[in-house]
Amino acid sequence: MKGGDTMDNALTTTLFIGIDVSSKSNYVFALDFFGKKLLSFQVNNNLPGSEEIVSTILSCLKENNLTHLTIAMESTSFYSWHLANTLSTHEALVWFKPKVHCMNPRVICAYKKSFIDMDKTDPKDAFVIADFARVGKITTAPWNGAQYIALQRLTRCRLHLMENISREKSYILSNIFLKFSELAVLDKSENPFSNTFGATSVAVLTEYMSTEELANASIENLVAFLVEKNKNRFSNPEATAKLLQKAARDSYRLDKAIEKAIKRIDNHEFQCLLSIPGIGPVLTAGIISEIGDITKFNNQGCVAKYAGLTWRKKQSGNFTADNTFLTKTGNKYLRYYLLEAAASVVRHSNEYLDYYHKKYAEALVHKHKRALALTGRKLVRLIFALLHNNQLYTSNEVVEKATI
Repeated sequence: MKGGDTMDNALTTTLFIGIDVSSKSNYVFALDFFGKKLLSFQVNNNLPGSEEIVSTILSCLKENNLTHLTIAMESTSFYSWHLANTLSTHEALVWFKPKVHCMNPRVICAYKKSFIDMDKTDPKDAFVIADFARVGKITTAPWNGAQYIALQRLTRCRLHLMENISREKSYILSNIFLKFSELAVLDKSENPFSNTFGATSVAVLTEYMSTEELANASIENLVAFLVEKNKNRFSNPEATAKLLQKAARDSYRLDKAIEKAIKRIDNHEFQCLLSIPGIGPVLTAGIISEIGDITKFNNQGCVAKYAGLTWRKKQSGNFTADNTFLTKTGNKYLRYYLLEAAASVVRHSNEYLDYYHKKYAEALVHKHKRALALTGRKLVRLIFALLHNNQLYTSNEVVEKATI
């Protein structure tokens, strides 16, 4: 009973804050446990604005004899990061045991529908968020992303560089050749590509492989790919493949920065994923920085959904389509690193290689992409199991123990 009384007292003496975050300003609304409005104000979304929020909250807590603090806001990409970090770590608020939650906007939108005839305005949105926290609807773990932000910036920057390589063909292709010192010094007669913008060079750099895949692909697979794209016109495709791989491996420096950042974080989560054959420091960093605290996911399916590695059903009457599509509505950064990891694990694990080939054979279209996505979905189960159980990889049996 004493424990229950303590919990009840904590709830009745809690200040519930809802913040509607935007790029320029933040609307703040506060309620006590009984639904009484205590605060409603707007500040700029900058450092002085966040300090004003802290000062006003402190005054409200003291004036109303409140002892605990729960703050909820919608997760709005990087606009909410600094504010969440400030409020969760501010030394003036630490005595009130602040819990800061970054909520999925869709969850708040769904809860708002329970308020009939409410207009969409920022102050009212802040009220809805505060009330959502007050009635105990929050199920996610408190925000603790500060330790991941620096690493996340590096891994996301790396992905943006990869996307730009594919998107900006005419500009990036020329710069790739400048970065590939080995290619730059070759005589024209020895250059693997007679035309920089030809079908084969574009296919190698944009169509099929990311640079990571290019650097780590088996010579046999790369040769087969070059022969197919060039219609067997290379005089020595194996030499071309080796030259391309060396150029790809020598062109990156960002990976080293990511590895250094990992070493500064003493985190068992990294060791768990590093134990998986084929997953190195860079892929581990990308996955961990996007997943964050694994306890905020109830099961492996939630992780897959968060990454957008789920498929939409396509059904009409008794007909069910064989060709379905990834939802791709989740975290694109996490999805990217999971698929990169899957491609690497396939090269180091017979179990995953067999699974990839099985799904490749079953696919009717987009065979490689579909098989890789399904392999990535399988890998999610293993990753969740290792992080959930806080253990190193020994065999796939760990998945069966944590498939909850």
